[in-house]
Amino acid sequence: MVKKSKKERSYKYENFIDLSYKPKKTDLVMQYKVTPAKGHSFKGVASTVAGESSVGTWTEVSTMKPRIKKMLTPKVYYLDKKNKRVRIAYPLGLFELGNVPGIMSSIGGNIYGMKAVKGLLWEDVTLPKKMLKSFKGPQFGIKGIRKRLKIKKRPLVGTIVKPKVGLQPGEHSQVAYESWAGGCDIVKDDENLTNQDFNKFKARFLKTIKKLEEVEKRTGLKKAYLINCTAETKEMLKRIKFVEENGGNYIMLDIITLGWGALQTARDYTKLPIHAHRAGHAMFDRIDYHGMSMEVIAQLARMIGVDTLHIGAAFGKMVGKKDEILHIEQDIEKQFTKQTKKYLAQKWYGVKPVFGVASGGVYPGVVPKIMKAMGNDVVIQAGGGIHGHPNGTMSGAMAMRQAVDATLKGISLKKYAKKHMELKDALKKWGQ
Repeated sequence: MVKKSKKERSYKYENFIDLSYKPKKTDLVMQYKVTPAKGHSFKGVASTVAGESSVGTWTEVSTMKPRIKKMLTPKVYYLDKKNKRVRIAYPLGLFELGNVPGIMSSIGGNIYGMKAVKGLLWEDVTLPKKMLKSFKGPQFGIKGIRKRLKIKKRPLVGTIVKPKVGLQPGEHSQVAYESWAGGCDIVKDDENLTNQDFNKFKARFLKTIKKLEEVEKRTGLKKAYLINCTAETKEMLKRIKFVEENGGNYIMLDIITLGWGALQTARDYTKLPIHAHRAGHAMFDRIDYHGMSMEVIAQLARMIGVDTLHIGAAFGKMVGKKDEILHIEQDIEKQFTKQTKKYLAQKWYGVKPVFGVASGGVYPGVVPKIMKAMGNDVVIQAGGGIHGHPNGTMSGAMAMRQAVDATLKGISLKKYAKKHMELKDALKKWGQ
């Protein structure tokens, strides 16, 4: 047996620190928040994360080759012990391009189960150009969605049919009709409505798209129906095909529960815009020391190619700090975000921007705050804040549009409500 030299043996986890390294433009850069387990050092665990997610293991192995070390070794180049922040640059050659599940298995895989790690939060990522270009990205983006709906500048107004589940197809379609007639641009299914016995997918779609056509003809305005096509992958494609063949103009997918691979399949398959619901995201991002941030989920979704994405409302019922939500909006809507102590830089190289959706406990009274914080390139989406209006769904939709219109005109809601009873009633019920 030929004895291997030390140079040919794999190094253990402690060999991945290089604070003098400057990331290359081709590197995939990861930012983690690392909480070491008892008895382990911050620096040691940082190196362990880099090693376990790439070419390292817990002991030296004789099968390691010098070329592997040279080509595929990541570098821990930044350590901030006070904030538990670690930045690691990974050579692009470690990954199969165009394969999010494969990429995730490295940088979001075994490392989460290491005993040396008490907590590991994937905070941010810088996606290199070559990786970005291996995916299709959004098919329409903000400009494309605005063009389809013929809305040039104002925020889009959307709603979710409520209750979440239980309505029959005819009831569902009527709620959608009243929402559009009252001024909503978008009506969508909720995340847990798929093809249940009480509301079958095909029947729901056909009845609702007929109502869409009726309201478009009556108002002369373009509308969109975001039907939930989430299912096992083959069934998902059948549902998407049905929507495309029967006059549909948008689909919705629960991207977390569906899975990244299935989302890629849908993006490659459909010619329609994709609305991404983030149901399940809080299993990953709710606690601040372990999991995967919504920031990262949003970046991966943009890279794969959704057109609208729930990101939180900053003012509403769902978790999410205002500054974090606003940075997510920048990351999915801008072509460049700069590096700070808290965030990595990201250049998108022409990948189309995604419409951020402000949703979750939204009602007319918070519209001015949302628009001030998030601007006009946002979908303001309310469920209960429309259907819970004292005078019903149509009045609720009217109140939401009135709140948007008032804010665009620079008029306070209180003043605007004096001549708009729907808004007045909404403010009386929910306040500002």
